Amino acid sequence: MKRIIIGLCALAIAALLTGCATTSGTTTPDKRKAILSMRNEVLSDLYKIHPQAKGEVAKAPGYAVFNNADINIIFVSVGGGHGVVTDNKTNKPVFMKMGAAGVGLGLGVKDFRAIFIFHDRETMTKFINSGWEFGGHADAAAKASDKGAAVGGEALLDGITIYQLTQSGLALQATVKGTKYWKDDELN
Repeated sequence: MKRIIIGLCALAIAALLTGCATTSGTTTPDKRKAILSMRNEVLSDLYKIHPQAKGEVAKAPGYAVFNNADINIIFVSVGGGHGVVTDNKTNKPVFMKMGAAGVGLGLGVKDFRAIFIFHDRETMTKFINSGWEFGGHADAAAKASDKGAAVGGEALLDGITIYQLTQSGLALQATVKGTKYWKDDELN
């Protein structure tokens, strides 16, 4: 059991470092460029899996794309990442950070991308300015690169359609967690 916990801690550190990789670079413009590149890559992946999402994004007032790394060790779940909200009217990006903490049963590490499609401007503005999300979460993932599978998909809540794409990880979890999204002062 001790080896499993040590191994999971090592994976957790690796996942957090991977999750932060999208903001690699030494300058603010480099970090912005990396996040915008991640956004474009994630949208391309989303459109391959869910072609109808391209029309949903185009019609929406705006959308957000985040990279996330989650770690679950027995009763504790933590995560973090970066992303960007894009206003379709102005095409102006708002760079954001996210953090999550929760409790429940779980074991594993998961690197995933979340895409939020806002159905109205008020919801998008509220997300940018207050950005809280709270809720239960249950999933299973076993994926490395293009191999493996993950249960995830699409959800609709409070005027937002949310898609989740698992990049890699091994996790089995059922948690209640809170997630906070906030503006990145350095990048805006």
